[in-house]
Amino acid sequence: MSADLDLRKLRYFVAVAEELNFGRAAEALMIAQPVLSRQIRAFEAELGVQLFVRDTRGTELTESGRLLYREAETLLASASAVRRRVAVAARGESEFTVGFMPGLMVTEAVRAYQRTHPALTINVMRTSWEDQVRVLHDGRADVSYLRRPFTATGLATELLFSEPRVVMLPADHDLAAAASVRMGELATEHLLQNPAAVPEWADIAAEMRRSRTQSRPVSRTVEEKLELVAVGSGIAILPLSTARFYRRSDVAFVPVSDLPPTDVLLGWDDGRRSRLIDDFVATARGATRAG
Repeated sequence: MSADLDLRKLRYFVAVAEELNFGRAAEALMIAQPVLSRQIRAFEAELGVQLFVRDTRGTELTESGRLLYREAETLLASASAVRRRVAVAARGESEFTVGFMPGLMVTEAVRAYQRTHPALTINVMRTSWEDQVRVLHDGRADVSYLRRPFTATGLATELLFSEPRVVMLPADHDLAAAASVRMGELATEHLLQNPAAVPEWADIAAEMRRSRTQSRPVSRTVEEKLELVAVGSGIAILPLSTARFYRRSDVAFVPVSDLPPTDVLLGWDDGRRSRLIDDFVATARGATRAG
């Protein structure tokens, strides 16, 4: 593979790999389809491999294409992070951004950090399951409060605390007033989130053994999950702090006694060496102990 990888062509490749359709990818990139096709052919020639197979059935990735697609996100994120850091340095600005997952309060740590770094502009950024790690790799956040599960490759982390997990139920659910429940009591319910976020679910859930052709609602944000819980479309399993933060009268939360606690960690890019990051880690550690 060429040492001087063309990042523009790599972005074009990722767009086609995500869509598996040159027309839709060209539309998303806002370029003409013939131009995109020429760029992909040129990229394949530069790399000396075929990335896509196009036939009457559509467009598919080759084995080489699948390998590059797995690596592309990290490559593009690293390039994006470098551009952001260079731009900040060129402007002479001094900024620090803290990411955090829903339900987590970072106020005390940010306040304490601001007191010891008064000249620093501190920003906060709400993240999600999909981007809580990505914001570190692409440079949008300097540090981020993370919830498991996540892929820790390329990250340095510090465990801050652990907390119980609870099930979110409609207020009129038979189990809504229970002191606690066990996972087995929830086996016939529909989980309104990616099962990967609750690995224990796969062992007991009846819906995991049903046909994949069945269409059931799945939501991305906490707000969406709670709306669907409230109308009886399913359940969600969340950390206790998130349940308390998003408390509402038409949704109840009940501890799940046989689920292990979930961890909250502070993460940052392992390749970065920064006094500001070191200082924030120490500040977050102290704020967690005080809390």
